[in-house]
Amino acid sequence: MPVCPSGHTSEATDYCDVCGDLMDGAQRAEFAAPAAAPAPESAPEAEAGPDKAASPTCPHCGTPRSGRFCEVDGYDFETGALHTARLSVARAARPRPLVPSQRTSSPRLAPAGPSALIAADRAYFDMVIAQMGPDAAALAFPPYSPERRVPLIGDQVRIGRRSTSRAILPEIDLSAPPEDPGVSHLHAVLLAQPDGTWHLVDPGSTNGTTVNGGTEPIEVNTPVPMADGDRIHVGAWTTITLSLQEGPS
Repeated sequence: MPVCPSGHTSEATDYCDVCGDLMDGAQRAEFAAPAAAPAPESAPEAEAGPDKAASPTCPHCGTPRSGRFCEVDGYDFETGALHTARLSVARAARPRPLVPSQRTSSPRLAPAGPSALIAADRAYFDMVIAQMGPDAAALAFPPYSPERRVPLIGDQVRIGRRSTSRAILPEIDLSAPPEDPGVSHLHAVLLAQPDGTWHLVDPGSTNGTTVNGGTEPIEVNTPVPMADGDRIHVGAWTTITLSLQEGPS
């Protein structure tokens, strides 16, 4: 396609579709000298002057001229051509507001790097109740327990309930209401490995730790490799789902 002196690609071979400049090799249009305007009728001096001069308008849309090209339909006031390609380029360059589906997700909901999603799991709670027998009457599933996500930072991430007197401050703190009564102060630990994977260890919790819906607790002090999407079950109703990919979840 032809290229104008300013470097724009143009479908037209006479004047550039983008900037309106004369294309290389094209002959500039010749125009007859405009006829002299008739002498204006005498008018009071108060109405004379440049402020009262009528500005030219686009013959296609009636928009007042503000430059060589009409801002609405691209009409060229000098050549009389309608540069629709120029109008398309101008419209495409305008910034468009983002629709809700294009807006960036909240970093709190999708942190970069490994993270853990903590939730009250009704299916896990029902399984615990079925195994407890008569003692299950003392437990009730929380009516409201919003999910929350915690980033996995450092070489180890402890799971448990805060105890200031014992100086236990777990990174995944399950002491916030509704507090799960079946969780030990130091219930389990996630250990980061040199190759980027994670292992789960139960150091000896009171009620044990299960994974992925299993009924048998993992062995005490025995590292268990974890994968992206694995679920850790602790206490009476808490399930922790791992997101171990490096990017946002």
